[in-house]
Amino acid sequence: MVTKRNAIAVRRGRPARTRSTGLICVAAAAGALLVGCGNDDGDNTETDTSTAGRAASPSSSPSSDGGGLTDDQRERKELVPKAKVGYDKALDAAIATVDKAKPVSIELKGTPDKPVWKAEVATADGATHDVDVDAVTGKAGQARADNDQDQDDKRELADWLKKATVTAQQAAQTATDKKKGTVTSVELDDSDKGDTVLWSVDVVTTDDWNKTTYDIDAANRKIVREHVDRD
Repeated sequence: MVTKRNAIAVRRGRPARTRSTGLICVAAAAGALLVGCGNDDGDNTETDTSTAGRAASPSSSPSSDGGGLTDDQRERKELVPKAKVGYDKALDAAIATVDKAKPVSIELKGTPDKPVWKAEVATADGATHDVDVDAVTGKAGQARADNDQDQDDKRELADWLKKATVTAQQAAQTATDKKKGTVTSVELDDSDKGDTVLWSVDVVTTDDWNKTTYDIDAANRKIVREHVDRD
């Protein structure tokens, strides 16, 4: 499982759309003041009814389906309801596979036919293990030790675990108190400056299938950042 512990995760987003101009006006004489694009019958009201103009409308998007959802929103709509086991039960199951482990992250992944919670847990020395939990049955697979960790990684994570007096469940509760929805990801991280340990929590709202990410101080439960992903 690829983690994002080295920095705050960069949430995918699409670049701002630029509205194209349907007609190009050119001044015929130097010094003339351009006030609008006229049509052949002398009407100076600019009305863009071209196909290109309609495609550039802010209400349309090449990534949205017939129901007005973007690709990411549609994926959430298809996947989230299939998870019969919540993040909290899945996290408990993952932690139970490793003696004296603490949670580091959990995220809903997989497909609608086979949704799975991808969890990462760690012992007090910062050694991590990856665990897959069936999002339908709640059954955890065998823990897999991360053999790619070096000593610096372990020391850093061990320090985060000591500083995180707020639990993953408390952080998720803080997020859902702010935004009612389904928690699809919880992850221990640090701030851009590296001076604050955070819980990053994703909440999906089922009325619009948007995802809101809350970065919550792992020492005092204060929300330090809120970002809505409408893609």
